[in-house]
Amino acid sequence: MPIGQVTRGTTGHNRLRRIDRWIAQLPALRRAEHPIVVDLGYGASATTALELHERLAKTRSDVEVVGIEIEPARVAAAKPYERPGVSFRVGGFEVPGERPTIIRALNVLRQYDESKVAGAWALMVSRLQPGGVLVEGTCNEVGRVASWADVTADGPQRFTVSLHLPSLEAPSIVAERLPKALIHRNVPGERIHDFLRDLDRQWATHAGLGVYSPVQRWVASVAGMKDAGWPVLGGKTRWRLGELTVAWDAVAPS
Repeated sequence: MPIGQVTRGTTGHNRLRRIDRWIAQLPALRRAEHPIVVDLGYGASATTALELHERLAKTRSDVEVVGIEIEPARVAAAKPYERPGVSFRVGGFEVPGERPTIIRALNVLRQYDESKVAGAWALMVSRLQPGGVLVEGTCNEVGRVASWADVTADGPQRFTVSLHLPSLEAPSIVAERLPKALIHRNVPGERIHDFLRDLDRQWATHAGLGVYSPVQRWVASVAGMKDAGWPVLGGKTRWRLGELTVAWDAVAPS
């Protein structure tokens, strides 16, 4: 029997583009002998799974995307959209079928209690191929505000914020779209609260660069975070996309 709860099913075109772009550059995808990527809890339509395949195929033409939904009616509705490289099946956190290289679980755990996160992570990660990655997080309805965690067999590794810079007023807007493991931790005394506070300060400090472009302002803000001692990962190529990635331990719940 599938493990999990039926989600609201909210979906939309391009909603998960920021996460797809992140997955496309993961070493796990590029190195896999047989790349299988699961879109877990894809929702009321096949849209996100089809878009995921289209984007990842530019990196690995042999990628197989499997959409998994706990609601049989949603799977039945998606079946007519199956094509080479894209299939759909009923399932939950147990992730039925072949072991995937990557599991994308976006906006799935948002409805769960925080106490359920560790168990869900462990179950999904147990189904991965060796060296595989679970990408779990949340985004807003139009995909302009997103954050996620990369989780492996060794536990959570990285935390990423990804924002649409031209419309950004303050980076802390992502507080509303933190992964379930962090969203209730944005309070004084917690690392994620300090992270968002410092990121807002950097964004304000470099406000003058906004006259040139919000990208320059963001790059300077991320560089400021790194200079301040935050374990920022990656470089300007990713920063220019509106991303900021840090080691998970820097924001992990106390």
